[in-house]
Parts: sequence; structure tokens; C-alpha cells
Amino acid sequence: MKQNPFLAVDILTADQFTKENLQLVVRTVKDMEKLVLKKGANDILKGKIMTALFYEPSSRTFGSFITAMQRLGGGFIPLQGVTYSSVSKGESLPDTVRTFANYSDIVVIRHPEVGSAKIAAEFSSKPVINGGDGVGEHPTQALLDFYTIINHFGKIAGLTITMVGDLLNGRTIHSLSRILSQYNGVKLNFVSPKLLKLPSELKSRLELHKIIIYECEKLSEVLSDTDVLYITRVQKERFTDLGIYEKLKHHYIITTDVLKNAKKTAIVMHPFPRVGEISMDVDNDKRALYITDQMRNGMYVRMALLKLILLP
Repeated sequence: MKQNPFLAVDILTADQFTKENLQLVVRTVKDMEKLVLKKGANDILKGKIMTALFYEPSSRTFGSFITAMQRLGGGFIPLQGVTYSSVSKGESLPDTVRTFANYSDIVVIRHPEVGSAKIAAEFSSKPVINGGDGVGEHPTQALLDFYTIINHFGKIAGLTITMVGDLLNGRTIHSLSRILSQYNGVKLNFVSPKLLKLPSELKSRLELHKIIIYECEKLSEVLSDTDVLYITRVQKERFTDLGIYEKLKHHYIITTDVLKNAKKTAIVMHPFPRVGEISMDVDNDKRALYITDQMRNGMYVRMALLKLILLP
């Protein structure tokens, strides 16, 4: 049996995932799904403690990590809004991380600054998972998005995946694109206003990997050929000029009328929270996987990662 490549490893960027270890993740996620559906929980992580260190507000990522640890029998230290504790007294990120690494077996961190998870990993004596570092990356979201796509279609190669919205600040877009760049034959469409275009560094990376990409401002240009429609919100918290945010926040709104022009076999995804970019009526469309498959998969994926990192 091959050695577990995730054992005691930090998860900081989607670049860490190879096709081979993505297959291991997919198999483990399926095992976690079966576990939850049959038994609800087990105690394989009994005696293990997870610190959830969230400097930015979160509901789904925070909640799914907590639930994942609970379902595997482990304990947790929930720290959301840490700015109201020792940090508000001037405590540094390294000191906070070192403290809670002493109390737990793994640390999940969300922080508003790009590179913060890497800094945390440098000072932590325990494995660190990046739960989102500003506009940088969100590797566990990318994993659950990847899993949702491959579990639905049974493949990645040959699919046309259209990402819409705030591509400049959308860390979920950045991480998912990095994973998808490993697959030949996938086409990525990027739809956004000019001010929110994909970062040039990421675009260059995709081109280096020979990925077919197409950028435009109108969703109508690419919708009819799309297999995966991935919508993101315009992120108010990333804007210094709220006037620009107000102009762009509802640049794209997905409605049932819009989806009349999409494939019947297409799926609609969104990392949430949504702030008006998908009409509530779309929730009833069988192609809308964001509340069902995508959200559930978040818990299964995080269960899989916790198991892989904490157990040989």
C-alpha cells in the first residue's frame, strides 16, 4: 500500500494537488459520504483536537470543518472573530498560531491577508489548513468544487467550465483554476467586467499548461456551450471604493430565463454566500447543485482531509 501523501502535511495551496493524490481524495470523500449516509458518524479521530482560527467571518467553511471533526469523533476549539480576543491586544499571528498548536493536533486558519496561511504553517508545530487567505486561495473549496464536478460528470477532460463574476478577487476561482489546469482537454471561460478580470499571473499559468481559455464580458457569448456554470459574488469587502462595488455588484444575475439558453445537462455552482447574483427561483432547477451536492460535499471533503492528515 502506498504511503499516505497527506499525512501531517499542511494544505496551503491548490498547487499541492496532483492527479494521483486527487484520486486518493476522491476515493476518501466517497468513503466519508458512505459513512455519513450509513452511520452518521464514527470515532476514528477520537482524542484529536482541531483549532478553527478564523480572523474573517465564515459560516459554511467554519461550520463544515466543525461538523466534519465532530462526525469523526474529534474535538475542536472554535475561534471565529479572533480580533476580539488577544489579537485586539496586539498579539501577532505567529504567537496565536503557536499557542493553539500546543492545544490541538491541527489548525484551520482563515485570514484576510494573502500568504497568512503560509506564515501560520511556518510557526505551527502542527499541520495547518488554509481556510482562505484574503484574495489568494481557498484550496478546500477548490477540492469540494472539483469533487462536485467529477462526481457528477465522471470526468474533467472535455468539459467547458464557465466562471462568472469577480475573477480578480475570487479566491475560489483562483484555486479551482489551478486544480483544473492539470487536465488536458478542459476549456475555461472567464466572464467578468474589465475591472474584475482574472489576475494576469493566473492567466499566464493556465496558458503555460496549454489550457484553452476564453475571456469575455457577456455570458451570452459562452452560455450555450457551457457544462459547468460557476457563479461568484462581487466581494464588497475587497473594495476600497464602494461606489465601484455598487456599480458592479449585480453585473450578472442568473435567472430562470437566462438558464433557458443553457444546456439541459449543464450544472450551476456557487461557493456562497450569494448576494443577488442567482435568483431564488433557480434553486428549483435540477441543474442547480449549489445548495444540494456542492454544499454537502464541503463536509465530506473536509472529513476526508482531516482523516488523511491526522491518520496514517
